[in-house]
This record gives sequence, structure tokens and C-alpha cells, in this order.
Amino acid sequence: MKSKYHAIKTTINGITFASKREAYYYQIYSRLQELGQIKNLQMQTSIPFLINGKKMFTYKPDFEFDDDKGHHIIDVKGVLTPVFKLKKKLIEAQYNIEIEVVK
Repeated sequence: MKSKYHAIKTTINGITFASKREAYYYQIYSRLQELGQIKNLQMQTSIPFLINGKKMFTYKPDFEFDDDKGHHIIDVKGVLTPVFKLKKKLIEAQYNIEIEVVK
């Protein structure tokens, strides 16, 4: 099935990514972790958005990791859709965090 935004699924080290771009960043972050420049690299973690204790949706960033500047939450995007922009703002407000978008 063809992707709505023409992303091409890509598999690296047995992991299938939604796009070539996401796979590319995985390779970069994996290498940085091997070199000790980042640590605790995680993919597709779950961050729930709650209102009055009820889960409205779960946000899944592409990557999270730590470095000497702090904790990073990364989303790889080719297209910034209105739905993504809204979810990003809601999660950032609820958790007082910044989600970094890379293209």
C-alpha cells in the first residue's frame, strides 16, 4: 500500500521504519550512542495525553535520548500536518516539554 505522503518503509537491523528519513536518523542516533555522545536511545515510546484522568490519545515520538544538554524527544517529519501540530502542542503543554522536529 502506498503511503499518503509518499514515505517509503525502510528496514535496518531488522527494524522497519515508516520512512527512509526515519531510518536515516536511527542510524545517526545509533552511531552517536555507540560513540557515547548520547545514551538511553529509545524508539516509539508512549506519551499519553490526559484530560481529567481520561486518556484522549497516545503520542509516539520517533526517538528519545539523553545527552549532556538533557532529554530529547524527536519526531522525524516530512510533512507537518495540522493534526500533528495540534498533538505536539497539547503534549508539550501537558508535560512542559519540547518536542524537536527534524526533517
